[in-house]
Amino acid sequence: MEGSVPASLEGRHVVLFNWRDTANPEGGGSERYVETMAAGLVRHGARVTVFCAAHAHAPADEVVDGVRFVRRGTHVGIYVLGMLHLLGRRFGRVDLVVDVQNGLPFFTRLATRRPVVVLVHHVHREQWPVVFPGRLGRVGWWIERRLAPALYRTSQYIAVSRATRGELMALGVDQRRIAVVHNGTSPAPAVTAGRSPTPLLCVVGRLVPHKQVEHAIDAVVALRHRHPDVRLSVVGNGWWDEDLHKYVAESGAGDLVRFEGHVDEQRKHEILAASWLMLLPSLKEGWGLVIGEAGVHGVPTVAYRSAGGTRESIRDGRSGVLVDDRAGFVRAVDELLEDPALRERLGDGAREMSHTFAWSHSQDSFAHVLADVLAGERVSVEDPEGP
Repeated sequence: MEGSVPASLEGRHVVLFNWRDTANPEGGGSERYVETMAAGLVRHGARVTVFCAAHAHAPADEVVDGVRFVRRGTHVGIYVLGMLHLLGRRFGRVDLVVDVQNGLPFFTRLATRRPVVVLVHHVHREQWPVVFPGRLGRVGWWIERRLAPALYRTSQYIAVSRATRGELMALGVDQRRIAVVHNGTSPAPAVTAGRSPTPLLCVVGRLVPHKQVEHAIDAVVALRHRHPDVRLSVVGNGWWDEDLHKYVAESGAGDLVRFEGHVDEQRKHEILAASWLMLLPSLKEGWGLVIGEAGVHGVPTVAYRSAGGTRESIRDGRSGVLVDDRAGFVRAVDELLEDPALRERLGDGAREMSHTFAWSHSQDSFAHVLADVLAGERVSVEDPEGP
């Protein structure tokens, strides 16, 4: 697959519908994936538009690395505006649509006769009751579980991991229409920061309930007597920020936890390079892009096995540690803080693992799936560079 150019993408216009972009302070790994794939499509000769929500950190219309960004509406209104833009031909001629389903799809199948590819990072079964308890969460889960698979019953799917593919199959999506295209790992910017002389742990990601940053806070509180110098840096922001600050205060962890907020790439990698461990207590991860980013600096990750994609982005006992519950999470962090030789061995494995996945390969795989769809085919290829 890698290296050859799908001729059927030359001059074709691909529009990707995603609710955020990486310029958005709430953007994260899923947005990085979408935009990297978009840049790869440009490299393969396609015209590419990303339609996403508007925000104060970027203009409404912009071209970045050959990709046109159209930012309109809010995180909720973007779904209606996307349909209206597609129905009203506001994007001009469209040859293929990529509908990024973050829990809810954009329902683009109702607004165009052109081929639609559904990109899924992970299924949100566990997240709906956490983020939207009550009826709203039940409706959201019904849409994701029942309505979306029926609406896109003939569409090609792309999953970012085998775990996500399995979740889609459980919803009734035919495996023969699901291609797996993994995330890659970007080269880290040069940093001068070395490893912290005292135990520094970090959490990197959006501050939302299902990221379960509270578990990381609980871990440093539980271990402060065994490791008096332990500290936790929380990198990122989101609508759960105020609740987390309150949780830190109520836990008596004000002297242990530092909230970095939204930082640029340079600062993020400085924190990663200084850290002893990265903690990823997320309820669900399609992949966990930050795992590879930490791995570039030789930093192993502790995460939950049940998160899904972590079982592929982490090799348990070789590049990090997968645990089954909160008690196991604390025990794993304690063991790694106590054992520098184990930490170094896992750090070496994390660095090796980070080099396993190349964005260029993922871009080529993604482009070939779209080319096959434009040729009228449905494919179930799996990224051969996967673990």
